[in-house]
Amino acid sequence: MLGRTRRRTDEPPRRLRRGVYLLPSLMTLGNLFCGYACIVYAMRGDYDTAAPFVGIALLLDGLDGRIARMTGTSSAFGLEFDSLADMVSFGMAPAILTFSWGLTTLGRWGWAAGFMYLTATAMRLARFNIQSSGGDKRYFVGMPCPAAATVPAATILAYPVGLHNRHEALPALALMLVPAALMVSTIRFRSFKTIDLQVRRSYTVLIAIAFVIAAVFAHPAMVLVMVSYAYLVSAFVEIIVSRIRHRGSDAVPAATPEDAPLPPIVEPRPPF
Repeated sequence: MLGRTRRRTDEPPRRLRRGVYLLPSLMTLGNLFCGYACIVYAMRGDYDTAAPFVGIALLLDGLDGRIARMTGTSSAFGLEFDSLADMVSFGMAPAILTFSWGLTTLGRWGWAAGFMYLTATAMRLARFNIQSSGGDKRYFVGMPCPAAATVPAATILAYPVGLHNRHEALPALALMLVPAALMVSTIRFRSFKTIDLQVRRSYTVLIAIAFVIAAVFAHPAMVLVMVSYAYLVSAFVEIIVSRIRHRGSDAVPAATPEDAPLPPIVEPRPPF
């Protein structure tokens, strides 16, 4: 009787199936496919179809890392494969998409701006790979390349007609140069990798995610533009708020020995 029954704590841990180890790489492969599809449709001039592939690539890029951490299947190969896929989906694809959409009338200045964006993406990924082991996990140093890619992609999704005038295309250079400058900067952007869904506030997080998903399906272009630009501005808002708090703390003077209250005078009692 005792030999047949075993406690659950005595059971050996179950080994993961071989297919589980392929899940993160499959997500990364889907990310790479989205970048390739975005380039193909952008070259055809179908910007309505090309722009959403950047958003789908962003979702797949977030899933592959989480699945790898949850299943314990992280590897050096997966890290390198993910970086190469990100280079295509968040570097090459947004650059070609934006150039085909509105920078062709600028000639060499147009493709030079796209090349600057591509270079900034490569530098951002290289810096992330060598700094991922340390630092504050709550923040990114520089704007993440997936978030930077959503700025031109969401803008193009909201206005897919394209720019066919040189004067209209000049402001569109900011879609390439501003995210490129933020990617290679040292400005800290908030990271959402530390969100723990096992705490009590998990219901609030899930409700917020459900609200965002419903809003995206209701008005995809408007909501995606608001979310992408809000994240871009959030770093500057956080800098301003932190400086205001720092000045407020410095404005309150510390207590000096002259300002300290005097001890109470105690009169001596008679001995009888």
